Amino acid sequence: MAETKYTKDHEWVRIEGDTVTVGITDYAQEQLGDVVYVELPDVGKAVKAGDEAAVVESVKAASEVYAPVSGEVVEVNETLADAPAGVNEDATGAGWFVKLKLADAGELDGLMSEDAYKTYLSELD
Repeated sequence: MAETKYTKDHEWVRIEGDTVTVGITDYAQEQLGDVVYVELPDVGKAVKAGDEAAVVESVKAASEVYAPVSGEVVEVNETLADAPAGVNEDATGAGWFVKLKLADAGELDGLMSEDAYKTYLSELD
């Protein structure tokens, strides 16, 4: 089973070998409200941890989705272009944004486990 880690910016990373899938958490999509547009990067683009990996626009605001780790974009979720509401419907599943080929697997050590992320969320309330 793939391991999932989280950032304080409410992105999740599902680790599958040397590739990670990146999306936003349910908390983030609830804060955004109804997603109406998603801008994805080009396949082949290199991103560094903390760089903008995608842009998501909702009825409330536009927000950047930051790359939790460095890597090369190897796949984007094209279905979000036609159906951006998929982010609201299944943020931690079918609503993923990009897949990155890891540049430095050591960066994963700086991300939170699911339990640590839940604790982090509880401290935000």
